Amino acid sequence: MNAEKISAVCQAMIDYYSGDPKRIQHFMKVHGFAKLIAEKENLSENEVFVIEIAAIVHDIGIKNAEIKYHSSMGKYQEKEGPSEAKKLLEALNIDAQIIDRVCYLVGHHHTYKAIDGIDYQILVEANFLVNIYEDSLPQSSAISVLHKIFKTKSGINLLRTIYALED
Repeated sequence: MNAEKISAVCQAMIDYYSGDPKRIQHFMKVHGFAKLIAEKENLSENEVFVIEIAAIVHDIGIKNAEIKYHSSMGKYQEKEGPSEAKKLLEALNIDAQIIDRVCYLVGHHHTYKAIDGIDYQILVEANFLVNIYEDSLPQSSAISVLHKIFKTKSGINLLRTIYALED
């Protein structure tokens, strides 16, 4: 049942970002890393489900942020994202408790202070794994993020392996 809902959320987001392959590629990669980290951390099926949905919809606020503020800055994504995520997820009959947590995560995924749960931590880590590459950040940035942001054993291992970090 969860796999069907994840597929439906993916398709809805692909439709939402139709014609924008960069955004679609981004959330699909974040989803893949988030799912991998969650499973390697031995989280419950429900926790993995929340993380997967949050990873798929985490950047849903970009479209409205660009329209309203002419910017895709994180603070605008966080402001515009939750209401869009709620609409999309309600239309797919996702449980209200899950929607509430996902909307919270969407509204905070660029806020790195006071990360309040493993789902939040994993979403942030997965997003960084992708953004470091997509934004061509230097290795020094990856090392900084490793020390300041990453907490899960699996996320740390992925970051070190993908970016060949020795430090």
